[in-house]
Amino acid sequence: MADNGKILGAAAIAGAVALAVSATAIVSPASAAAKEKCFGIALAGQNDCAAGAGTTCAGTSKVDYQGNAWKLVPAGDCMKFGVEETQAQFELPGDRKGSLEALTRDLPSA
Repeated sequence: MADNGKILGAAAIAGAVALAVSATAIVSPASAAAKEKCFGIALAGQNDCAAGAGTTCAGTSKVDYQGNAWKLVPAGDCMKFGVEETQAQFELPGDRKGSLEALTRDLPSA
């Protein structure tokens, strides 16, 4: 009967580990929710997914800063792209700025 106690103890530990792992998996979608789509900041071929004509999914944007192509960025960061007061990592050339909605600028020619 001593072996049954060891088996039950091992099962309890395994159950606790499984519960901890599943709780961690539940947290992951929350971290994904802390992201936002930012249009017009991706370099050609570096967008995260489909946005409109000229894109089908990740890596299909045709031109740098394509207005209808987006990248996921931490929530709140998109509007920092292209604003002079922000850090160097948010700089965009010209008067370009990141947008939470698709843009009509820098679209590939037909």
